[in-house]
Amino acid sequence: MQTRTLGPFTVSAIGLGAMPFSMGGNVKPSEEQAIATVHAALDAGVTFIDTADVYAPSWDTMGHNEKIVAKALKKLGGRPDGVVIGTKGGITRSQCEEWGRNASLDYLTQAVEKSLAALEVDVIDLYQWHRPDRWMVYGDAIENFKKLQEQGKIKAVGISNANVEEIDIAVQVLGEGGLASVQNEFSPRFRSSQDELDRCGEVGAAFLPWSPLGGTSGGATQVGEEFAIFGEIGQAHGVSPQQVVLAWELSLGRHVIPIPGASRPASITDSARAADLQLTADELAAINATR
Repeated sequence: MQTRTLGPFTVSAIGLGAMPFSMGGNVKPSEEQAIATVHAALDAGVTFIDTADVYAPSWDTMGHNEKIVAKALKKLGGRPDGVVIGTKGGITRSQCEEWGRNASLDYLTQAVEKSLAALEVDVIDLYQWHRPDRWMVYGDAIENFKKLQEQGKIKAVGISNANVEEIDIAVQVLGEGGLASVQNEFSPRFRSSQDELDRCGEVGAAFLPWSPLGGTSGGATQVGEEFAIFGEIGQAHGVSPQQVVLAWELSLGRHVIPIPGASRPASITDSARAADLQLTADELAAINATR
């Protein structure tokens, strides 16, 4: 497995998005299948797992996804060396499925403590601001993440669903090299984060495309039909269209680390193979010309 830099860590070029274990899509996997999917990812060389406190079937089961990831690693006798876990906070869920945002220091401190307990760790590798709290000045919120880092609760800080200006603000607050990652939606059907992807390369932050194949509600499975170029190139190489999509995204910069969601061992095993797929210059040009 190729490796790439994620803040202070070296991780696999392809990560595992764990959200489908708990929400999204049509059918949720059993806990046993979810755990088997994590194990298959590790067997395939994946060393970065992305989760979040809000990934849960319901408001009163916050931390559900983090707990599954922790249980999967525990069944192996503990986290294997080199495996990095990123989680996210800042989105709230309350009774009657009331969703909101809160990036206050008090809330984030409580959220971090809950994530530490759910993941069964003493410190969180990568803690990402899940979505901006528009009631707060962006830089003030980033300061709160910096404080959590200074307190030793988290090793690295990331942001998600951010624009270029917000990336620059985070870099200014955290200092040079302080912003580990930016996690934005990016896929063949959603390329609006290209400016943010490019900016990450300029400031030395990893760019983590979420829903890199088009989402768990059918976009990922139909990507080769919706965008024929990926199916055609896949046939030429004898691989799935999904592998072609991920290989294309990897070609966009050494700082790009796609995190495809998976709920089956076969899915993440196939995705991981994209790290070894070499596309020609003509193939990449044809993909980049397709919208």
